[in-house]
Amino acid sequence: MLGFASDLEQAISRGEATQAQQGLLYTSDEAEDALRSRPVLTMQELLRGQMGLQPDLAVAMKGTGLSGYTGRYADLARDIVSWRANGWQIAMLMGSATRAQRVRTALNEFDVALPEPDSDADGIALSSVSFSRGFMLHDAGLAVITDTDIFGSERRRARQRQYAGERIEAFTDLREGDYVVHEDHGVGIYHGTVRLQSEGIFRDYLFIQYRGNDKLYIPVDQFDRVQKYIGAGGDAPPLNDLTGGDWNRQKKKVKAGLAKLAIDLVKLYAARQAIPGYAFPAWDDWERQFAESFEYELTPDQERAIEETLDDMAKPVNMDRLLCGDVGYGKTEVAMRAALRCVLNGKQVAFLAPTTILVQQHYRTLRKRFEDFPVRVEFVSRFRTPKQNREVIAAARAGQVDILIGTHRLLSKDVAFQNLGLLVVDEEQRFGVGHKERIKSMKGEVDVLTLSATPIPRTLHMSMVGVRDMSLLETPPEERFPVQTYVTDYHEPLIRDALMREMSRSGQVFFLYNRVRDIERFASRLRLLVPEARIAVAHGQMPEHTLEDIMMDFYEGAYDVLLSSTIIENGIDVPNANTLIVYDADHFGLSQLYQLRGRVGRSSRVAYAYFTVRPDRVLTETAEKRLSAIKEFTEFGAGFRIAMRDLEIRGAGNMFGPEQSGQVSVVGYDMYVKMIEEAVLEAKGDFSFQRDRELETRVELKISAYLPDAYVRGEAQRMEVYKRIAMIRTRQDRIEVLDELIDRFGEPAVPVTNLVSVAHLRSLARAIGADLVSATDGYLKLRLNAQYVADPHVLLAAMTATDQRFSLSSGRQTSLLIKLPRMSEADMLEAAIPLLEALISAMERHQQAG
Repeated sequence: MLGFASDLEQAISRGEATQAQQGLLYTSDEAEDALRSRPVLTMQELLRGQMGLQPDLAVAMKGTGLSGYTGRYADLARDIVSWRANGWQIAMLMGSATRAQRVRTALNEFDVALPEPDSDADGIALSSVSFSRGFMLHDAGLAVITDTDIFGSERRRARQRQYAGERIEAFTDLREGDYVVHEDHGVGIYHGTVRLQSEGIFRDYLFIQYRGNDKLYIPVDQFDRVQKYIGAGGDAPPLNDLTGGDWNRQKKKVKAGLAKLAIDLVKLYAARQAIPGYAFPAWDDWERQFAESFEYELTPDQERAIEETLDDMAKPVNMDRLLCGDVGYGKTEVAMRAALRCVLNGKQVAFLAPTTILVQQHYRTLRKRFEDFPVRVEFVSRFRTPKQNREVIAAARAGQVDILIGTHRLLSKDVAFQNLGLLVVDEEQRFGVGHKERIKSMKGEVDVLTLSATPIPRTLHMSMVGVRDMSLLETPPEERFPVQTYVTDYHEPLIRDALMREMSRSGQVFFLYNRVRDIERFASRLRLLVPEARIAVAHGQMPEHTLEDIMMDFYEGAYDVLLSSTIIENGIDVPNANTLIVYDADHFGLSQLYQLRGRVGRSSRVAYAYFTVRPDRVLTETAEKRLSAIKEFTEFGAGFRIAMRDLEIRGAGNMFGPEQSGQVSVVGYDMYVKMIEEAVLEAKGDFSFQRDRELETRVELKISAYLPDAYVRGEAQRMEVYKRIAMIRTRQDRIEVLDELIDRFGEPAVPVTNLVSVAHLRSLARAIGADLVSATDGYLKLRLNAQYVADPHVLLAAMTATDQRFSLSSGRQTSLLIKLPRMSEADMLEAAIPLLEALISAMERHQQAG
């Protein structure tokens, strides 16, 4: 990846360079010259971090960070072997000893031996020293690789956010040529970012093309007003113009159509709140003992989800909470904490799973977790005899079973509980319409906790509009690697190589072949291809006990390869199985592919997923988009992006009736959901959203505020960072954004910190009711819009109590002035932020005092 530039150019021309290599040629002669000025660099200097190079000069390549070696250990291993063959020295700066050990373990899978962390041997140094991005000094024969090149976005800090009733932002990536929706101007075409200069000041803008020659340039700190357009189908939407008023007319028409839907949603929510439920009190000693017996440390997300769930259970209304988290993120532990509280209060738990095999797995997990507590865990499934099932059902009816696990069998009329208190539903989208209706009816009777890795769009939608509460688990498990994902034609030599590679490290393979009628014939072909492998066949049409025996034997290592149908899709946990091969991957939906990939990568080993397509097949456009998405979203926590991309591919039409689908097509999915939210608030008599929605605050200061091209490379990354900055609302948000920038890209230049400060100032000014911020004659001037100043008397009282530098100017429009003499506008920006924070705090205190 970081070999000689000339060698790379020749390799690319011959078609031999890897994709990662092709993105790493020098793009700046000046930067290359700067690197050449330091031809000698000792390994000890590197390990001490005393390289004497500025990051922007040291990094003269594009494609590092997210598009470097993220999820590409095979490429990295191959390149390390190549560099060593050419006599290069290699420095791997991983930022921490933990990350260094992770990389060492991963590369060992490819027969590349690295020294212990913070040591060097045979020309390779592995260090816990941190540096922003990798680079090369080809005169010195030195390649430097950092944790950012390898882990990319995986190392971002988890952000503390409030999720109850919060609308999820679109996780779809914005690309040039995409249709977008601006809140105030409507549907246009996004054409990337442009940097414009005025009076020597540089600012970045989003460029959106509207109908005809209409163009709109939006400051990047207002990115939060733009969403990607997702319609009800695949047709291109008509563009709006900037002068005709058609966008406002369209919104008014949609709003009128939403009024009845909003009233119905409010009635639904009110009815749920009106039905009295059981308030589960805490049992501190037992719950503390159960928590302390957990063998892992809870992630911050798990702690918050447990707190939110138990708080819901303590209320005298029925809980309806959706718990979303990627595979292996600890959803089951959260559910078990809720189950314990339910059982301690003398009530029973029904745990609903979509497949018989998953029922078995949940039974083993819960049985082990509760083995030291007086909790009886049972299950009903076709793996048990009819007599055994009848006995368990009778025991549950008599109140002798505390937690009963099962498939939709639990929803049958003959299954009754003496005192049911909690229903846990795992992967609700896997159940049929009739079963979902039964689950829905139970929500008015007991507390319900729904677990999902890839929430279906309707579920996601209902959480967005606040009709049900949601908790998110976003923190990745420790010591796990993203699954190496390949989308490729089905070729038997490739399949043999993949199977033999996994078996050589004593691992196991899931092989999905979903045509049950000829699965045995395919198994025979596979046995001829890989006679060394012990291959078992499993599918849902087998006798129950035969299927159970095969699954248990595979779990215990008796087979190398499990050739199966989609019965493995949900929740099968075999840590030793770290290769997945899917035949005819184009036949599966995106969320199915994502769930299947979740079957591997559940240990500290690097895992592989091969989604194969027969070479003679012509893929549909939808299939191509799905396979492209599964290859693109390999990082931890991609479930939400998968759900949103699936929604984008299929369109939002199947979520709604015909009338609503037409409304979605007019304004786009994100705007439609926002309008539902606002219609619901109006139906409740809450009009506070109007102020936040309509006030557009501009910051017009003569300071350069942008992301330098050398700091954040690639349009996709830049869009992500711009949107992250635009979402700054508080000082904590600002700190987290700056920490994240430093962690991913290194120390930010002045224009970057200016951009962060502008976004923060804009948020504070908007909170006060200002629509324009400017500087004049030693004052920072915030033009107040009388319609949005919540209470002028409170503002005046807070100004007096906060700082004597605040004053008001009279005139055609009142302005709040902050006296900041003899300061540059950049200094004014930084000085004003803590003053405005203090003013807003004082306003809140005065409002509370009444």
